[in-house]
Amino acid sequence: MPDKLLLKNMVFHGYHGVGLSEKELGQTFIVDLSLELDLKLAGRSDDLKDTIDYSVIFRLVRDIVTGGSHDLLESVADTIAYKLLNDYKDSLDAVTVKIAKPNAPIEGAVFDGAAVEIRRTRVDTR
Repeated sequence: MPDKLLLKNMVFHGYHGVGLSEKELGQTFIVDLSLELDLKLAGRSDDLKDTIDYSVIFRLVRDIVTGGSHDLLESVADTIAYKLLNDYKDSLDAVTVKIAKPNAPIEGAVFDGAAVEIRRTRVDTR
């Protein structure tokens, strides 16, 4: 099993969706990330330069989710995954992105929300 750096339950307000109210009013999105990379050196060196700074990852995800509007959660997740894989070509092997929309506007629906989860690997960027 590969090493993983996890960022869980990052909460942002964004303007994604196909409905007009989603584009105008926005809503809450919750993002989980699983970054697959070799953490052996960082574990031994105890040096930030030997890993990925998760505060930088948080800001990258925040900027995408709170930035330009997408119609689909799939598109937001894909944008995050490929941005990470491109920015961390030398260290990141794969990324799993889960985005949840807890207040998805489905008339009459009672549920915890909608979500997508995708996994992209270094091979997907070639």
